[in-house]
Amino acid sequence: MLGGTFDPVHLGHLRSAVELRECLKLDRVHMVPASMPPLRDEPSVSPEERLALLKLGIGQTPGLLADARELERAGPSYSADTLASLREEYGAEAQLVMALGHDAFLRLAEWRAPERLFELAHLVVIDRPDHCAPLPEALAELIGRREVDSCEALFQFPAGRLLRLALPTRMAISATAVRHRLSAGSSVRYLLPEAVEARIHERALYRTH
Repeated sequence: MLGGTFDPVHLGHLRSAVELRECLKLDRVHMVPASMPPLRDEPSVSPEERLALLKLGIGQTPGLLADARELERAGPSYSADTLASLREEYGAEAQLVMALGHDAFLRLAEWRAPERLFELAHLVVIDRPDHCAPLPEALAELIGRREVDSCEALFQFPAGRLLRLALPTRMAISATAVRHRLSAGSSVRYLLPEAVEARIHERALYRTH
């Protein structure tokens, strides 16, 4: 499970999903757009439109799925609820992984029922090379002895461990910067998949004037 607002989906998101699948030898990666992200401002573009952009971005990429389950659920998009539905779908013995970026990881102790995440899945943190600050105390306590240092150690259990993973391609693209460029009428070529860029321009999304 790779969740996010995908506001809009960009090549950094998609490349990370492909590399996660390769590095961890995953059967598939569910890319799950948040309908109502609890710890962020509401995105300016509707969940349905963000899902449509995500589907265009993924195209025919093997092993990547645009997963609409958070859009089909009322209320805030809590990751624990999403993982619970995936666990129910795949069964108790499946190896489930929730991947998240470093910024989201630093706020993990503030999430709703963070311990439950570990009951349902492993957590894989996509490390950023410029982040080496000490962890907040509540977060250090939460991850405790859960951290492992290899995929082999991670997958000795169906859930409950944490692995920090440096992906081969670290594309420094931010959705915030993409939105600013779109708002200003600047080029976003080579930041977004062509089909995503075309739909955004066609529908005049992210324009503020």
